[in-house]
Amino acid sequence: MAEENFEAKATQKHLRRAPRKVRLVVDAVREDRVDKALKKLEFTNKAAAAEVAKVVMSAAANIRDKFQEARLDNQDLYIKEIYANEGATLKRIQPAAMGSAHQIRKRTSHVTVVVAKKEEFDN
Repeated sequence: MAEENFEAKATQKHLRRAPRKVRLVVDAVREDRVDKALKKLEFTNKAAAAEVAKVVMSAAANIRDKFQEARLDNQDLYIKEIYANEGATLKRIQPAAMGSAHQIRKRTSHVTVVVAKKEEFDN
């Protein structure tokens, strides 16, 4: 146990945004420092940016809670992994002409963030 693995994970499930739209935001902050990623998300003009920021803050809080003796700050942490997978799809019906109906698929996302301690030799 000489080498400790400083990383923690946070997951947001059933986010009511399409994964295709969430991935645009997620790709912008991949492998950034946590403080830099949160600042970038604050000024991103996408609806999913606020939700992704919450998950990043939760992962940072999880690693601080897990390793309390290490005194980790947002500058010491970076986003090791971040991805948005497809969640359950809510199926709804839109009435259409002549008694027919069109199906509406309301997609959801699962956002997962893994943060880790930044090593001294990393940029």
